[in-house]
Amino acid sequence: MNMGIEWFQALSPIKQALMATLFTWFATALGAGLVFFFKTINRKVLDGMLGFAAGVMIAASFWSLLAPAIEMAEESSLPAWVPATTGFLLGAAFLWLTDRLLPHLHLGFPMEDAEGVKTSWQRSILLVLAITIHNIPEGLAVGVAFGALSANLPSASLAGAVALAIGIGIQNFPEGAAVSVPLRREGFSRIKSFWYGQMSGLVEPVAGVIGAAAVVVMRPILPYALSFAAGAMIYVVVEELIPESQLEKNTDIATLGAIMGFAVMMTLDVALG
Repeated sequence: MNMGIEWFQALSPIKQALMATLFTWFATALGAGLVFFFKTINRKVLDGMLGFAAGVMIAASFWSLLAPAIEMAEESSLPAWVPATTGFLLGAAFLWLTDRLLPHLHLGFPMEDAEGVKTSWQRSILLVLAITIHNIPEGLAVGVAFGALSANLPSASLAGAVALAIGIGIQNFPEGAAVSVPLRREGFSRIKSFWYGQMSGLVEPVAGVIGAAAVVVMRPILPYALSFAAGAMIYVVVEELIPESQLEKNTDIATLGAIMGFAVMMTLDVALG
């Protein structure tokens, strides 16, 4: 066990980011694997899962991203709120633009509610793309957290980055199921449903490596990059996860899921970070 920890610590931040985001992808694949055992998911359970994912992302946005960004920015000549606010708004704007351009369909909505540019793509592809968009800021957040280790700042710790990866991985499990099981219900084979479900998480290692490499090469952008990832994640929560979790009026279940998700991520970050 200790040898494994020492081996991981010896890796460069970029390689650590790759390993961590491969873990978050694997968690997505595990969740997608539920399709081999279930053809449907109770809507109340699904709404609780979506709420849980929202809670994790909200907590991670502050504890793992915004708070360190503000602390790092205090060492610069600018007011500490400038990098945090600027990065946060840019992250949200990036997701807004992606949302407007890339065709996708949120879970539980009819085809006429598909967003992005008009296309003739199948419903299944649009569902996968919706989760893929969601996963971009998650991979970016983990990558930036590990890339920050190269700056040797007190607010950037390996334990904190690992806590973020664990938290994202935990909430990726239900996300994988949220893609694969509905596809199975729509007539896809188990293998094809699983394939599409795990594919939605493959963007995370890509985004993770890009995020880590960017802050390693350009250290001054670190507070902006952390805040950027936070803004992108909050956009996903408000624009996608919360509306989807409330779609069937299971308000209390979705809300309790969000509370639990926030508590789990906060505990991980404070205990490990």
